[in-house]
Amino acid sequence: MPVAGVAIISRKLRKGAVSERTGIYSITSTPGDTIYFRALGFKRYHTIIPESYEDKHCKVDIVLDIDTISILEVTIFPWKNYSEFIKDMTKERPVDPIIQNMNDNIASIYVAIANQTNTTISPEAGYRYAMEQNFSANATKNQFPINNLLNPFAWAKFVNSIKNGLFKNQKFNKPVNAKVRKKVKNPNN
Repeated sequence: MPVAGVAIISRKLRKGAVSERTGIYSITSTPGDTIYFRALGFKRYHTIIPESYEDKHCKVDIVLDIDTISILEVTIFPWKNYSEFIKDMTKERPVDPIIQNMNDNIASIYVAIANQTNTTISPEAGYRYAMEQNFSANATKNQFPINNLLNPFAWAKFVNSIKNGLFKNQKFNKPVNAKVRKKVKNPNN
């Protein structure tokens, strides 16, 4: 079987070559030079060109011996044994403040959604929303996401939502009972 990618190195001239996928190689050398052959998965091999060699070209077939053995699958773990793994996995770790903040934000969003009694989502609206998300994902595939700050249609939708009271907070929209004094004009002045 031809071996591709074999590194061939001339010791005297300090030059190298690599065999093609068919195993063919060519290297310049001189008589008395040692030629090294190295390939991944094969034992290293070297040959010496005789000092008495006088021809200009030398054709040599080199046979490399396999230097690998097959073993079963090996799984490497950062623990010495199973008990160290269990000890490391069950020890209590402090919660990262960023993750805790994210969890708090998600919880507040769930509470806000649950408190909106006037919002009902129909199956049609859910389907339409899912299709819009799917279209948006396909339309911007392998591109930067759409920035709706520059989208006039998104701004129109936002303004309409404000006009319709979507962002009103029920807690702060109650009328305040304020006493107002009316200034009465004195007719004598």
